[in-house]
Amino acid sequence: MNVKKERIARDIEALAEFTATPGQGVTRFSLTEEDREAREYIKKKMREAGLEVREDQAGNVIGRRAGSGDQKAELPAVMLGSHFDSVRQGGRFDGTAGVVAALEVARVLEEQEITTDHPLEFVALIEEEGSRFGSGLYGSRAMTGRVAREELEESYDEQGISFAEALEDFGFPPEKVKEARRSPEEIAVFLELHNELGPLLEAEDKEVGIVDKIVGITHLNVSVTGSPDHAGTTPMDMRRDPLAAVGHIFGRIEELALETGEGTVATVGNVDVSPGATNVIPGRVEFTVDIRSKNMEDVENISSELTEIMDGICQQNSLEYEIEEMISVEPTGMSGEIIDIMQDKAENADISCLTMDSGAGHDAMMMADIAKTGMIFVPSRDGQGHSPEEWTDMEDLAAGTELLFLTVTEIA
Repeated sequence: MNVKKERIARDIEALAEFTATPGQGVTRFSLTEEDREAREYIKKKMREAGLEVREDQAGNVIGRRAGSGDQKAELPAVMLGSHFDSVRQGGRFDGTAGVVAALEVARVLEEQEITTDHPLEFVALIEEEGSRFGSGLYGSRAMTGRVAREELEESYDEQGISFAEALEDFGFPPEKVKEARRSPEEIAVFLELHNELGPLLEAEDKEVGIVDKIVGITHLNVSVTGSPDHAGTTPMDMRRDPLAAVGHIFGRIEELALETGEGTVATVGNVDVSPGATNVIPGRVEFTVDIRSKNMEDVENISSELTEIMDGICQQNSLEYEIEEMISVEPTGMSGEIIDIMQDKAENADISCLTMDSGAGHDAMMMADIAKTGMIFVPSRDGQGHSPEEWTDMEDLAAGTELLFLTVTEIA
C-alpha cells in the first residue's frame, strides 16, 4: 500500500481537537475560532507536502501542485478533497476524512516524486453542512457560481451575525465571492472521499463504496403564525395555535415519504417555537423539512402536497404560513468513466468494493456542474453519522485513500 495509515490517523485525531464542544463530539462551524485553527493546520500540512497554498474569496483552502503539462499548455486541474466544517456535536470523520485523504495523496506523490500531466488541487471546503448559516454546500456552490452576495447578507447565525459579516471578519470581502467561481476550463475532474454515514458497506463487509448517484435534495424552511395568547384564559375553540396545527403536519410529512416509497425520505430536522413559555400559547412555529429521493419528481410531489396540506390546515385554524425553498438539487450521477477506473483499480489492488447510491448530499454533486466527478465511500460503524459515535476503522480509511491515490495517478 502506498499510503500510510498512521499519518492518516494522526491528522484525523489532530483535527478532532479543533472543536467548540470538547468531549462531546466535533462542533466546528464555519468562520469561527475552531475553523481558524483547523484551516491553519490544513494549510501547514499542505505546505509540508510541497503544495502552493491559497484561500479563495469564498473561504475555501486550496493547495496546488503543478503538472508537467503546464509547460506545454495550461491543462485543467484534477481536484480532490472535501469539507472541514461539522454539524453540532458531530463526528471526527464527516468531511474531515476526505480532506485528510487528499493530504495523504499529496504526501505520497511528493515522496515518490510522481509527476502528473494535469495540475492537482487539494481542497478543504467550508460550510458544507450549513450548520452555522443554513447555507449548505456553500463552498462548492461558490466554486460553481451559485452563491450571490444577497444570500450572504440574508443568512444569519444564532447570534444574529450575517454570513457576509463573518466572511468580512475573516478577511474575505463578501462582494468578491463571485471570484471563487471556477470553470470547466480550469477543473477537469473532482474526486471526493467521504464516510458513508449509513450501514450498507459494513453490512456487505466491503472496504469501500464507489458512488454511482447522489440523490436529489430539497430543503424547506416553513413558518406558521397564530396568536400568542394566555394558556389559561383562552378557550380551546378560540385558539389560533400554530404548534397544534404543526403537530398534524409533521405526521403527514412522514406519511407522504412512506407512501412514495422507492427509498424516498422526508425529515423535520429543526423546530423553533416562540415565545416558548409554559403558560403562553405559541404564536409562531418555524421548522425545516429535508426531502430526498433518487427521483426528483418524487421530491417535487411531496413538496407540492405539503403546500396543499399546509394551506388546508392553516385555513381551517385561521393561521398564516410561509414556505421558503432553501436548496433544491437534482439527483446527480457520477462520471461513468471515473466509476470504471475506480472499479478497475480496486480490483487490481484487492480492495473490496460496492457500487452504490448516496442518500446524503455532498460537494461532489455541486462540482458536477463544471467537472467530471467521482466519489469514494468508506464504512461507518453501525451506520452512525452526524454524532460523536461516528467511526471509521483506519484500515478502511487507508483502503479508501489508496483507491483515491490510484485513481488520481491514472486520471492525472
